[in-house]
Amino acid sequence: MERKKNEALSKQVQKRISNSKNVFEKEEKEGSFKSGNISTGSTLLDLCISGGRVWGGGLPSGIFVEIFGPAGSGKTVLLCEIAGAIQRKGGSVMFHDPEARLNPTFAKMFGLNITEENYKRPNIVPEVFRAVRKWEPEDPNVVNGIMADSLAALSTNMEMEKEEGDKMGGRRAKEFSEELRRTCRILAEKNYLMVASNQIRENMDAGPYGQRYTVPGGKAMEHYPSLRLKVQVVKKIKVEKTFHGKTVNRIIGVESEVEVYKNTVWKPYRSAPVTIIFDYGIDDIRQNLQFVKNYSKKNVYTLGSDTLSKSMDESIRMVEDDNMEDRLRQEVIILWNKIEREFDSNRKPRRPQ
Repeated sequence: MERKKNEALSKQVQKRISNSKNVFEKEEKEGSFKSGNISTGSTLLDLCISGGRVWGGGLPSGIFVEIFGPAGSGKTVLLCEIAGAIQRKGGSVMFHDPEARLNPTFAKMFGLNITEENYKRPNIVPEVFRAVRKWEPEDPNVVNGIMADSLAALSTNMEMEKEEGDKMGGRRAKEFSEELRRTCRILAEKNYLMVASNQIRENMDAGPYGQRYTVPGGKAMEHYPSLRLKVQVVKKIKVEKTFHGKTVNRIIGVESEVEVYKNTVWKPYRSAPVTIIFDYGIDDIRQNLQFVKNYSKKNVYTLGSDTLSKSMDESIRMVEDDNMEDRLRQEVIILWNKIEREFDSNRKPRRPQ
């Protein structure tokens, strides 16, 4: 009985998907989805990036993406989620880790396979970008990706070789500009997806109306990325347990907000909540369930016409036990598109002057 019920619901969802997909118009934007869209690990973030351009949203190939934010906000997790998604779709990944922090065991949590061949520890800016321009992955017909974690850790020859170093930081900014100018063309030509994390610095010269924060790399970081994602921690997730009669508290993850700060792929300034559990990664089920509940009239978690539970943890368990993750994701995509269409201008095309 339960199997027939799930099959019926699945057919309903597929019909709604088919009807919803018909509203998409083909647009020429920066980046290509011809080889498939790459997920960030978060359905809501995928939709914020390109949900109005391609069904389900996600990252196109052929572009440079910067993920920036404070320490502990989830930048490395996002990089690993994206890299793992590329490998699962048959692509190759080159992972640059100048801070030498990536643990192979941690990487496997995201389905990311790190080997001596695809893992690099560069010291200076040109090492990263020259490797990209020389790279020849096994299959050029799929999305292949380059990850860099993080750009802030890269130095220059001047800084490495001279005791006084590059005190003003001007050389590094110049090298970023030079290398990105040359490399972004290659990304588009060879259909590569390059994603790099970056730190933030307080902008001492911002003035009362200027940007409060800036990122290492100078103005190049504002101009060359096709997509910039700003990550910020909203709250820490604390769990309380009782052990031998004593109460024990642990921080098990964080809830971050990811803003699409710059977007030439689709529309900018959308944002998505992303829950990250330290020993699990991005908890997409949790945010998807909450999204459906937020925009329904019910006080319980649901999936289609099915009622799950008032408890989030119990609802997650039910979704996982019945392998309903994909159905839940499609439900979110359909609902998100319905909401997005409420904001269409519905105006006729502009007349040329």
